[in-house]
Amino acid sequence: MPQMMPINWMFSFIYFIMIFFIFNIMNYYVYNFNMNKINNMTNKKIKNFTWKW
Repeated sequence: MPQMMPINWMFSFIYFIMIFFIFNIMNYYVYNFNMNKINNMTNKKIKNFTWKW
């Protein structure tokens, strides 16, 4: 029913893009934080490009 969601497709598209970029930025920073912790413990440059999950 259209009266239950009075937002247009532009607003929902922008909302989706913002959530997508926020998720990617957080994923990048969590990945780099874990890599820095591993590198400080072992003093090696480990290039293991895998996802967190």
